[in-house]
Amino acid sequence: MANEVTDKNIGEVIKKPAVLIDFWAPWCMPCRMVAPVLDDLSEELKDKVYIGKLNVDDNHSTASKYGVMSIPTMIFFRNGEQVDSVVGALPKAQLKAFIEKNLK
Repeated sequence: MANEVTDKNIGEVIKKPAVLIDFWAPWCMPCRMVAPVLDDLSEELKDKVYIGKLNVDDNHSTASKYGVMSIPTMIFFRNGEQVDSVVGALPKAQLKAFIEKNLK
């Protein structure tokens, strides 16, 4: 299960070695489609990457800080630095490939 991320804890969360944050909202259908995929990958890759979910409706300042204009947007961080992002509900294989590319 992906972990909840908020404006309050994002600073600590992204300090981890490898982090994927899903910027989403409950009313967003593509976000709801990708949620189970992220939950699966969170379990499958738990030793490699921390996967978190940030509700943009409840956490405006973080979404604004990272320029999130469309959801779902997934941003990959390494040791506190934003290194890559992808927008849209990707199939599991593509999302896993995105994560693995950024782990290298």
